[in-house]
Amino acid sequence: MPEGTRSPVTLRDVAAAAGVSITTASRVLGGSTHSVSPATAERVRTAAADLRYTLNASARAMRRTSEAIALIADDLTTPSMGMVVSAMERQARKSGAFVTVSSTRATPDRQLQTVRLLRGLRPRALVLTSGRLQGHRLEDRLLRELRAYEREGGRVVVVGTAVEEFDSIDLDNHGAGYCVGDYIGQSGHREVVILGSEQGTANLSARAAGFIEGLTDTGVPAAAIRAVSCTGDRRGGFEAARELAGQGMAAIDAVLAVNDAVAIGAMSALRAAGVGVPHDVSVTGIDDIQLAVDVTPQLTTVALPLTDMGTTAIRMALADRHEPTTLTVQGHLVVRDSTRPRGTRR
Repeated sequence: MPEGTRSPVTLRDVAAAAGVSITTASRVLGGSTHSVSPATAERVRTAAADLRYTLNASARAMRRTSEAIALIADDLTTPSMGMVVSAMERQARKSGAFVTVSSTRATPDRQLQTVRLLRGLRPRALVLTSGRLQGHRLEDRLLRELRAYEREGGRVVVVGTAVEEFDSIDLDNHGAGYCVGDYIGQSGHREVVILGSEQGTANLSARAAGFIEGLTDTGVPAAAIRAVSCTGDRRGGFEAARELAGQGMAAIDAVLAVNDAVAIGAMSALRAAGVGVPHDVSVTGIDDIQLAVDVTPQLTTVALPLTDMGTTAIRMALADRHEPTTLTVQGHLVVRDSTRPRGTRR
């Protein structure tokens, strides 16, 4: 073999790299309707991208019309994303299409790599859900890939933020945070801790900013609001609240978490430390996942239309082409047992 050349990558190579059978690799890359777990599908797509199998997959896809709608998400393990994906799948099946799912692990390079690979597979539409997308500030390389995909006849829908160039569903995260902050301030709380996601997640950062604005607008001094960084999951909330409890909770009236998972983790840690919710401290979340009503006490939160967002995203993806539109959706406050007005708690 001449120096500088190499054998074409085969489906067998991809299957071996992913640790799956050739049949499974073919189902994932060929858009089969046979069920393959999201984790397995992700391994196959990653292997194909790493081995630069895109051209082979593209050539196969050119010979048929795909009814696949490819969902590209930061993290598939969150309860809120589970609600969105389930709604997408139900709506797609009603319309005679099906949804494939990929996770980018919240890394821009992996997001770009995934879009490039899926573009080669020629799905009918790409749906991106990401807290890192910043609307008009889409990373240049990703933007070029998405534009090229639409020029080839595909459809791009962005869920969770407004992107003027594509169809998008914008979630008012700041507004969700504001209504929580306003409620907590109006109900007499004056010493507040915000449990927020670590830097880099736009949607959760917007919620935290909304908390602060809602609190200060109702008279809570900015100096009385403390932000504590944690990962945006149950464990992050648990560890952050455990540390707070270890430092003493006497001066804290309320804990505002950027999502329900963080709030539920925080309540578990506070309970273990002997801190009463809501008697000693009020706790709130955002999302209104199923666990919000399954925990004790039931969680005060902002209900977001996650199921409707998933359904609408599929309808957008399958609709006749038109000028890009942006829908903005808002949540509503649901007051439950994890909060009480300050005057009745002590």
